Amino acid sequence: MKTKAYNLVNSVAQEEMDAGLLAESFAVVAKDGKAIELPSPFTSQIREDLVRSAVHASRANRRQSYGHREHSGKRAPQPGMKHSVEWWGKGRGVSRIMRKAGQKTGAQNPHTRGGRRAHGPKVDKEWSQKINSREKKIARDSAITASCDSSTVSSRGHKFDDGLRFPIIIDGYLESRGGSDEKYDIESIPNQYSTRKFVAMMEGLGVSADLTRSKNGRSIRAGKGTMRGRKYRTPKSVLLVVAQKGGLEKAARNLPGVDVVTAKDLCAEDLAPGGDVGRLTVWTKSAIEALE
Repeated sequence: MKTKAYNLVNSVAQEEMDAGLLAESFAVVAKDGKAIELPSPFTSQIREDLVRSAVHASRANRRQSYGHREHSGKRAPQPGMKHSVEWWGKGRGVSRIMRKAGQKTGAQNPHTRGGRRAHGPKVDKEWSQKINSREKKIARDSAITASCDSSTVSSRGHKFDDGLRFPIIIDGYLESRGGSDEKYDIESIPNQYSTRKFVAMMEGLGVSADLTRSKNGRSIRAGKGTMRGRKYRTPKSVLLVVAQKGGLEKAARNLPGVDVVTAKDLCAEDLAPGGDVGRLTVWTKSAIEALE
């Protein structure tokens, strides 16, 4: 299977005022490049069941254990066991519940006020899940194939211009400044204003609407997650796949909802967050070659 890559031409303009030079402005135009041969993962069968299993296993293997520590008496008591208690003994016509010393208030028992938790979570519980390496590879290839279908990508909620060719592959990058042209490797663009350049690239490709959707869709998470280091929830946007991390990775990683991953580390969860296939993915030509 062959497809054409995009060559990006960035026209850099800078106006001069009496007070000095203004900031540079970028206008990127995407042009058709050479046709390249796609590797076999782009033409595999879509198996959503395996994708969901692989994503579920990946999330389960990152899950951290939680729960109370083992009870070690007065030296390291569990929550709800930090009272000096005694049993009154039989013959008083009351239930056999441990009471606080010198009081009638019950303590330590799960059904008393301030008592320990009954059957609470244990830190030794095993949450991880196993998945075959072959199934993991098939799930990744299935997610890659699904990301090449425009209807699947659109049904997942991503926004892009009509007529955009999938898969989206970037080959060449050229900067035109003051009548002189300078060519760069797309993965090694200069760091100066690189994030603004990446936004202009996505606008030239026709996926800038999805960056806006992710930025405007950021909201405060409901529940106790707001108190546990994950206050905001940001919708997933563009996934950028590169051969190696460099200038382009630094340019894209700071944008809301944008993730950058190398081809060798690509997995089903990157291409199908939450188990839903069809993420909007942008590839570099070097990443396609590294995937082979």
